[in-house]
Amino acid sequence: VYDLKLSTMRGKRAMNAVRGRILYDFSGSACEGYALQFRQVSELDSGEGKVIVSDLRATSWEDGAAKRLRFHSQNFFDENLRDAVDGQAERDGNGVAVELKVPGEKKLDLKNELVFPTEHVRRIITAARDGKSLLQVAVYDGSDTGEKLYNTLTVIGKPIAGDQATNPDPTTKNDKMKTLTRWPVTVSYYDRDAKTNSGEQTPVYAMSFELYENGVSRKLVLDYNDFVIAGAVDKFEPKESKPCK
Repeated sequence: VYDLKLSTMRGKRAMNAVRGRILYDFSGSACEGYALQFRQVSELDSGEGKVIVSDLRATSWEDGAAKRLRFHSQNFFDENLRDAVDGQAERDGNGVAVELKVPGEKKLDLKNELVFPTEHVRRIITAARDGKSLLQVAVYDGSDTGEKLYNTLTVIGKPIAGDQATNPDPTTKNDKMKTLTRWPVTVSYYDRDAKTNSGEQTPVYAMSFELYENGVSRKLVLDYNDFVIAGAVDKFEPKESKPCK
């Protein structure tokens, strides 16, 4: 569980305060696949006496070989459903076939050089262990309308020993986590279909965090260009993973 608060304001979109929480419940293994339950609730105060409550709920399942992804999400504003997505994606020899049920029935054929979300994290960890500082890959996660494909640029910093910690939290205090290495990571997401007049494209959003080698993240920073939200780990409950049969 992450506690969220407004960190920085920039740009034209006025925001007096932001507070909220993220619940991230991840489980599974390479043989049974990886399941994620995610919920982000945020109170957005524009400073004009109006507070909007954003509530994003999402579930997904990705198989261990990163060949299939099922996804479902609902986005509420002030308890009113604004948009929803439901579908699945499957990799074959020639590409990735996406089948959407919501917001409307549609089939998409995407290029094969993309990765799904859990596979993306695994690749970042592999690159970090190999001493690499950059990773570029296209990511499909079923977000937005289910038709969006993101180009991502990941910048990986120098490794941090598990027992070194500024601003300690429940992850750094856990005995098992103290034996693990972590890296400062920033992932920028670019709209693959966006056209720019100049040669430089602004990311849709960026995420920074310290990534442990088991996939856990701390010191979360969400950069939405106009404002930045910081997320501190408030609660951490590691799960026992079952070995593959």
